[in-house]
Amino acid sequence: LSLSLSSLLHPAAPSPLPASQRPCLLIEQPPVTLRLQHSEAMARLCQILLLRSVPRCSLTLTLTLILFCSCPALGKKKLYIGALFPMSGGWPGGQACLPSAQMALDLVNKRTDILPDYELELIHYDSMCDPGEATKLLYDLLYTEPIKIVLMPGCSSVSTLVAEAARMWNLIVLSYGSSSPALSNRQRFPTFFRTHPSATLHNPTRVQLFQKWKWTKIATIQQTTEVFTSTLDDLEERVREAGIEISVRQSFLTDPAVAVKNLKRQDARIIVGLFYETEARKVFCEVYKEKLYGKKYVWFLIGWYADNWFKIKDASINCTVEQMTEAVEGHVTTEIVMLNPETVRGASKLTSQEFLAQLMSKLGGKNPEETGGFQEAPLAYDAVWALALALNKTVGPLKAKGHRLEDFNYNNRDITVEIYRAMNTSSFEGVSVSTKSNGERSSGPPADQTVVIEEFRYLSQKLFVSVSVFAGLGILLGIVCLTFNIYNRNVRYIQNSQPYLNNMTAVGCMMALAAVFPLGIDGLHVHRRQFPVVCQFRLWLLGLGFSIAYGSMFTKIWWVHAVFTKKDEKKDKRKHLEPWKLYATVGVLLCIDILSLIIWQILDPLHITVEKFTREAPKGDLDVLIQPLLEHCSSEKMTTWLGVVYGYKGLLLLLGIFLAYETKSISTEKINDHRAVGMAIYNVAVLCMITAPVTMILSSQQDASFAFASLAIVFSVYITLVVLFVPKMRRLITRGEWQSDAQETMKTGSSTNNNDEEKSRQLERENKELQKIIQEYLAELHFSILPTPPLKYQLSLNRSLP
Repeated sequence: LSLSLSSLLHPAAPSPLPASQRPCLLIEQPPVTLRLQHSEAMARLCQILLLRSVPRCSLTLTLTLILFCSCPALGKKKLYIGALFPMSGGWPGGQACLPSAQMALDLVNKRTDILPDYELELIHYDSMCDPGEATKLLYDLLYTEPIKIVLMPGCSSVSTLVAEAARMWNLIVLSYGSSSPALSNRQRFPTFFRTHPSATLHNPTRVQLFQKWKWTKIATIQQTTEVFTSTLDDLEERVREAGIEISVRQSFLTDPAVAVKNLKRQDARIIVGLFYETEARKVFCEVYKEKLYGKKYVWFLIGWYADNWFKIKDASINCTVEQMTEAVEGHVTTEIVMLNPETVRGASKLTSQEFLAQLMSKLGGKNPEETGGFQEAPLAYDAVWALALALNKTVGPLKAKGHRLEDFNYNNRDITVEIYRAMNTSSFEGVSVSTKSNGERSSGPPADQTVVIEEFRYLSQKLFVSVSVFAGLGILLGIVCLTFNIYNRNVRYIQNSQPYLNNMTAVGCMMALAAVFPLGIDGLHVHRRQFPVVCQFRLWLLGLGFSIAYGSMFTKIWWVHAVFTKKDEKKDKRKHLEPWKLYATVGVLLCIDILSLIIWQILDPLHITVEKFTREAPKGDLDVLIQPLLEHCSSEKMTTWLGVVYGYKGLLLLLGIFLAYETKSISTEKINDHRAVGMAIYNVAVLCMITAPVTMILSSQQDASFAFASLAIVFSVYITLVVLFVPKMRRLITRGEWQSDAQETMKTGSSTNNNDEEKSRQLERENKELQKIIQEYLAELHFSILPTPPLKYQLSLNRSLP
């Protein structure tokens, strides 16, 4: 026999026979039976017999050997977890928690350092967060093969039922989604563990908020289940110690209509609501009907609902989504931070952000805001890891006592004790948090617990949005004008309008429009620490935008005035002014602004100041006083700096108006759009001179001040861009850029074109030279010099002289 076994245990080649024809070992000879008891030898023997055939009567033995080998399953041994995931009902947390738990199981089963000889398998049902349904499913789990080594329920009411019954079957219960304070009772639930924090951790935060806002009376409404009753008992004790009275306490089982009416009848204002998500929709539908919402009321709710819980379709209510949205506006929620905020790799080798990314992929594109249990998904993930690490810790101690995990049954208390001990001492870094010695979530004492406080509110800023839309359209118009000007810069008509100065005008206009956005931003949009940056954006965008846009127009009109309204000798010297001098003029104006702004911000930087007004009583019975606060961008010597800036720019505006008036009748080829520039300067100057003092007067009226300033900017920019660029676009589109000067003259009806203007200047120069010659001749002949005859006569006489 030993020789035969040796040949089998060291095979030479695989068998050609199919597996169905391979017996373990069968030789028909005189009846002698031998059983092999050594499990490792049996396993090796059976493995080999599956790989090769053993022909009958191949062993040269004189006895009959019948080898009974019950070949054990090759690979890992399975351990089964019985789980209840609520996919519907009051808290449909299984929608995200089940995929999360399956993710954890897949990773655990792939690890070679955790339970290397075992494979965890999840057997799960939908409890619907209903204790009655859970009772039936628990019976199926316990009395249906295979044996479950651990139970994993979710939803407090279901966990209470399961945890009370589990000790009768020597089962450990590990919950991922149960917050009932009653579950912390070790005498009642001796084998219960959970990764979800107790609901009582919210109560210290609620009490601190009540004290901060100096509320001395509150009301409560709860669903009559143990989780909410025990939470409310704890809250009642805490508010009593803080000197706060619960004046109204209402409860309901399924229909909250009467309870909500009682809150209205007893004039409840600060209301704490404790109920499941499905009941929350019923409550707020009744709240809408009773008008128990608005600025007179504050609702405190649980934070573990889905984000859009009030928008989910529910056949049990008859309120629209709009009505529900109106009713829930302004409510406050508190919730423990579930996801680990630190970027660390724990037992699963994943960071919290990597876990979220994998979970989103597992959910297949479902909206997290509408997926139940998405916030608790990290807790379900860590629950599986906590179980795997605890079971791994029990393998050694059980082996020392002659036990194995696969030997567990509902009567084997020794294995349960080892699992309990391992669970009770487990501590690890997860994607959420860890468990600690009493089976509760390890998060520190309540004073150190991170609680998220959220206020749900829809903001209405129609004025800011409306003006921003016009500003955005203006920026788009500026881009179109700039693109047009750059594309057509080689066209003669565009060249004669100084296209580079026009580009500067378009860029300056867009910068001024961009200043509208920071003008409408206040402390509601940015933190107070970042608000000085917003102030800087306002100042620099508006100041530099004005300098570039207005400076380029001012330079054009100044050059026309300098050439055509001065004495003849100066006119001759200046009419050939190079273009770079125009750009240098704009640069000087821009440098003056930049230098003054830098000095201002170094010596006296802008900061936020808050202006307080007299408290006001709003219209209607709101029982509140409103303290108006207004945030300003200011500095210590704000008036002085504004006086300097307004004075300098005001002089430029007045000078621009004067130059535009002086040059309104001049026609020149070098700057053919100076009349349009003058019209734009008129409009900009008038609007600026009106807006500056009015905004200073209305500085304490935020909406009026913003509307006046922003609309003045928008109108100024629109007028400038339309006046300067639209005529050019129209001319090129309707006439074409290839037309001759003669054709342009015929279409415009003008009697004098640019060539005539140049000829008249040439004749004027010749006339002056000939006058000098005539005077010299007359002086030699001693004739008296007569007054100069008219120009027409001079020209004919001069042409007749030799």
